[in-house]
Amino acid sequence: MRYKPGHREEAKARILAAAGGGFRKYGYGGIGVDGLAEEAGVTSGAFYGHFKSKEAAFREAIAQGLNQLRASIERFRAEHGEGWVEAYVDFYLGPRRTCDLSESCTLQSLSSEVGRANEAIRSAYQAEIIKVVRAVAKGLSGGTTTERERRAWAFLLILSGGVTMARAVDDPAVGERIAAAARVAALEAAAS
Repeated sequence: MRYKPGHREEAKARILAAAGGGFRKYGYGGIGVDGLAEEAGVTSGAFYGHFKSKEAAFREAIAQGLNQLRASIERFRAEHGEGWVEAYVDFYLGPRRTCDLSESCTLQSLSSEVGRANEAIRSAYQAEIIKVVRAVAKGLSGGTTTERERRAWAFLLILSGGVTMARAVDDPAVGERIAAAARVAALEAAAS
């Protein structure tokens, strides 16, 4: 059977997107290759045709998720100009906080998983998160590059921590209060 040009790349991208969702929803230890393949609607054999191991898929899913985060920051900067920070904070603490966990941001849903991972995964995460920080810093005004990057780290820490805590509580009203506090702190961090 002949496949159209690009079929293999499209299939891998589809499997990777599904695997990323599975990792975000269940955690690295909470889903195996069979579950990841099921999420993607393929057989385990098809999964292994694209990834050598679950770990390899996790490493690529982390990189893809952080690339998506960077791209969303750059898109908000382009679309909202000087008002991008406030627009992004409202987006991150609104729709990104309340979406299904499988669609959540890699930063808040998988950073703790990466912390338990091996050196290769932590190294890949580090390389990508630095790109995210630089994308945020480019959109901040005032200060030196080093100062803007420090504020960018604080900004991302507050957003991801706020979402993590808001998702962890049972009462939606408490989640809203956490998000409101994170909003104030994130805006202050970006403007400092």
